[in-house]
Amino acid sequence: MKALYILFVALTIVSCQNQGKEDINKAKQASIDSMKVEINKQRVIDSMKTEMATLKEQQKVEQQKVESQKVVVVHQQANGTTTTTTKKKGWSATAKGAVIGAGVGAATGAIVSKKKGEGAIIGGLAGAALGTGTGAVIDSKKKKE
Repeated sequence: MKALYILFVALTIVSCQNQGKEDINKAKQASIDSMKVEINKQRVIDSMKTEMATLKEQQKVEQQKVESQKVVVVHQQANGTTTTTTKKKGWSATAKGAVIGAGVGAATGAIVSKKKGEGAIIGGLAGAALGTGTGAVIDSKKKKE
């Protein structure tokens, strides 16, 4: 009978040690999985920052093009000279928001989705919609000012 008790205690101790090792392995795996998730999130953030920097650079180039394309109209009358300078109108905030939103949404959708093409299309459409809405709000605030 004592041998049976000793055997039972020995089995209990051994099984508890194995359970502890399994718990440690599960904790390690959970830690590794969470680090992978954080790395993927950081990749998305980095790609969005890169995309935004590219779009800002494109906007600067477009703004320089607009500024370089000024139109000068000169009207001469009998009593004097009048000079009028008109400037081409740039993009509205709604259009800019749609373009930026579409670009960022497409990039994010392609990165996050398993099916890259579908993710890019869906992300681009969603981003364009949100960007258009945001740009419309900005336009309405500018008109009020």
